[in-house]
Amino acid sequence: MVHFLHPGLSCRTLRPPDAGTDAQGCCVVQEEASPYSLVTLCLNTLVANLEKVCSKRPDGTLCLPEHWRFPQELADRFLGILAGEGKLTDRTASIFQGDQMRLKLANIQKAELSPAAFLKAFCHHKLIELDATAVHTDLPIQDIISGLCSNIWIQKNLQCLLLDSTGIPDESRKLCFGQLTGLRVLSVFSVCFRNEDLASVSRLPRLESLDISNTLVTNISALRACKDQLSSLTMHHLAMTKSNVLAVLRELRCLRHLDISQHSQLNSDLAFHLLQQKDILPNLVSLDVSGSSRITDRDVELFVQQRPAMHFVGLLATNAGASDFFTTKQGLRVAGGANLSQIAEALSRYRNRACFVKEALYRLFTETFSMQITRPAILKLVTVAMRNHPLDLPVQFTASACALNLTHQGLARGMPVRLLSEVTELLFKALKNFPHNPQLQKNCLLSLTNSRILVDVPFDRFDAARLVVKWLCNHEDPKMQTMAVSITSILALQLSPEQTALLKEELFVAIKELLAIVKQKITKNLDDATLLFTLKALWNLTDDCPAVCKHFIKNEGLAIFMQVLETFPESAIQSKVLGLLNNVAEVKELSSDMVTKDVVKHLSRLLHSPEMEISFLAAGLIAHLASALESWATDDLQRHALLRDLHATIQNWPSSDCHMTALVTYRSLKAFFPLLGSFSQPEAQLWALWAMHHVCSKNPSKYCRMLVEEGGWPFVSDIQEHTAAEPQARQMAAAILNDFRMHFTSYQRVPRPQLSLT
Repeated sequence: MVHFLHPGLSCRTLRPPDAGTDAQGCCVVQEEASPYSLVTLCLNTLVANLEKVCSKRPDGTLCLPEHWRFPQELADRFLGILAGEGKLTDRTASIFQGDQMRLKLANIQKAELSPAAFLKAFCHHKLIELDATAVHTDLPIQDIISGLCSNIWIQKNLQCLLLDSTGIPDESRKLCFGQLTGLRVLSVFSVCFRNEDLASVSRLPRLESLDISNTLVTNISALRACKDQLSSLTMHHLAMTKSNVLAVLRELRCLRHLDISQHSQLNSDLAFHLLQQKDILPNLVSLDVSGSSRITDRDVELFVQQRPAMHFVGLLATNAGASDFFTTKQGLRVAGGANLSQIAEALSRYRNRACFVKEALYRLFTETFSMQITRPAILKLVTVAMRNHPLDLPVQFTASACALNLTHQGLARGMPVRLLSEVTELLFKALKNFPHNPQLQKNCLLSLTNSRILVDVPFDRFDAARLVVKWLCNHEDPKMQTMAVSITSILALQLSPEQTALLKEELFVAIKELLAIVKQKITKNLDDATLLFTLKALWNLTDDCPAVCKHFIKNEGLAIFMQVLETFPESAIQSKVLGLLNNVAEVKELSSDMVTKDVVKHLSRLLHSPEMEISFLAAGLIAHLASALESWATDDLQRHALLRDLHATIQNWPSSDCHMTALVTYRSLKAFFPLLGSFSQPEAQLWALWAMHHVCSKNPSKYCRMLVEEGGWPFVSDIQEHTAAEPQARQMAAAILNDFRMHFTSYQRVPRPQLSLT
């Protein structure tokens, strides 16, 4: 969204020397680290819920409630948000008909509007500025101008008009700007704008700033008509003769800002010849010659010294800029590639010029390769480049590498969360847009493996999980596979059960792929990071997701995991295997598949592990499996033996509020409730109480509240009061309830439904 400023030449004039990237950097840090304003949140909510808020006209277009009125500033911002989110169409533009909205600074960038909708929605307002950059071809320039000229007030008072990248039908090419007599700023960048159009525009009585970059203009002689008022002229990437340009520029004595930058591949020497002139453009304060050939530091220094008021020079993609002169001259800003300050200036000024964005990002990558300082302002410029050029592979490729440099290791911890959220969103877009570029994919995945981003930063985790899981199933590169698995392992735990269910088909394929990776590691006897990430991913994907658990069993996951326990004795691996098997055991209909000789053998051994976490997880698996009586029909003696062993082991454990090396966490406590209600199996009940008291004592704000919200309070209360319960169980139940009372004073209001317990 473009932010307009008024009064002044707000749309296209170059920034003053005191509004450069250093000041911007401070603003970026403050803005990104602050919460969104209430106005922004309200407008975003309104845009997201337009269909609910608005009523429909007979033609299907939307209108706001009749009593609503928006002040001008809010109306302008609301329109900008609609356009920025790609929601400004004929259907939504109708909101701006009538007088409920009073627009002044209108932004309709990239809108899909018909001429009729544009006329009805915007041309009755008292517009001072209009940004129609890259509007859909259904709304050509001629219709924009015609609509604006239908309002006499706009004819006299419209000051700024941006028509960049806007279409002109071949069959009707005459552009009539003559009626817009109040126009001070005009931009027709990348438009089929010709010499005759320039002649028409040059006669506008108040024109002060003109951008004719990348147009069909070949002769600027017509500008002599406005030589006494034109103060800013931008002619990036124009093919013209040196003699014509220099002759005209010599007469434009009011000119203060001049841009004659070029694509570096064209080897233009216009700037070189301009720099040799001593008696030209005496009032110039800003000159951009980026991309020009034959430019030297000495030439630029002499030109600037002859014009002491100059505060900006553009030198990107030239041989100039490295001299000490450019860093020592007070008040001079340089867009170039010699240092980080020049690169930041270039990214800020050239954000819509892909040729210069690529060059600046390339220089930035080199400059930030060993970055040790957090630079949020620089990262913000990278995100702007990515957002402005989403389908430009060189931009996305280099920007993703720069983002990685700027957020690697501990650097992400110092970045504002909102900025990291934007970066993450853009990285996922790049993954989508360029699925077949391995290095870009690697850059994006490397950035996303950052724990700060995956844990603390808000982004669409469901969409991200879908994308990464699909990617995992379609690529075999070992290094990238490791990254994808590590991301999946974290994202899986952050999805709700409902979201996981929606990903069922993708996850079924992913489970098969992850199990194949585990089998490869078993065959190679290789317990590397990929194996650990894969086991963690499988553990998290099966959490509270019966469909995925069933698919795990269906794909011989149990047999594979038994092989893992046979092959790798490390506790880090054992804990992940047992964690997943606990998830599967919580699915009642899978119990019969789980009770095998191998499972019982390993559980009997791991229950007595010196590692508390391993013993705890093995005990939980025994408690769940032993409670499924039908699974032990032919071997009930073994079940009882396991339960006795479980009971004896729990007696040897420390207090349930003890510290465990690995933090035990649960998404839900519901899996414990059947065990709590099983008075006929006190061993399983005792384990469930121990586990619940452990998490409630470590994180009472989360788990005590969960206990009530999920309906577990009555189970614990009944154990405390039930005379048939073991004294140790009643003691633990009392401890859980005391934890709750200590942290929630409203415990008396907790409902106590009647339960029928065995």
